[in-house]
Amino acid sequence: MRSLLRTLDAATLRNVALVCVADALVGASFGAIAVSGGLPLWVPVVLSVLVFAGGSQFAAVGVVLSGGSALAAVATGLVLNARLLPFGFTVADLLDGPWWRRLAGTHLITDESVAFALLQPDRRRRRAVFWLCGLALFLIWNASVVLGAAAGSLIGDTDVLGLDAAFPAVLLALVLPSLGDRRTRTAALAGAALAVAATPFLPGGLPVLLALVGLLLTWRGPVAVPAGAPQAGAPRRGGPEPAGAERPAGAVEEAH
Repeated sequence: MRSLLRTLDAATLRNVALVCVADALVGASFGAIAVSGGLPLWVPVVLSVLVFAGGSQFAAVGVVLSGGSALAAVATGLVLNARLLPFGFTVADLLDGPWWRRLAGTHLITDESVAFALLQPDRRRRRAVFWLCGLALFLIWNASVVLGAAAGSLIGDTDVLGLDAAFPAVLLALVLPSLGDRRTRTAALAGAALAVAATPFLPGGLPVLLALVGLLLTWRGPVAVPAGAPQAGAPRRGGPEPAGAERPAGAVEEAH
């Protein structure tokens, strides 16, 4: 751990610390809401250790507390965690060493650890900040979930503290950065409208999965090439030859 700290500059360490503080608050609210909603204390604790993905944990527990099945909760969590697949390709070069170290590294892949790694100028610093951020978040997140769950069992009604707003607030925070794209925004609004319309008729958790139909609006078909447009690798008709292009044998002699 000391070698990781020595590798990084003070500004990066400060930013990692601030992210850890923010995640601690979210983790505590997750544990408190899960337990006060009726789940046993061990459920949010084990979920945090094994899944370690705040957005998926919030979504899965939210589905269960709203009356959805465990299968719907798992499916919702898997959909949200699908974004981590390209993250794994991005940081694959940082996860070297024996298999158990690579396995531990994959468990620490989060939005924050990958984001900090991509900001670093060289592989040595990327690797250091990935492991530092990932390990720090894992420890702080799980500790805060335990404390929040213990507090939730004592408080009973978290609505008094306004913690019931944590589920939609966290999910909204995850979605907002993607809404800058018009097609994504259209798909999200269509999916939300479909889920709201289906809520009175479907069991809890299924309207959320039905909202995925909105993703069809982001599909782009094959781009049509206009007739007569030049294709890649096709010879040019007329016009000057590109600089450096080879001329056919004998062309120079014929010119003279």
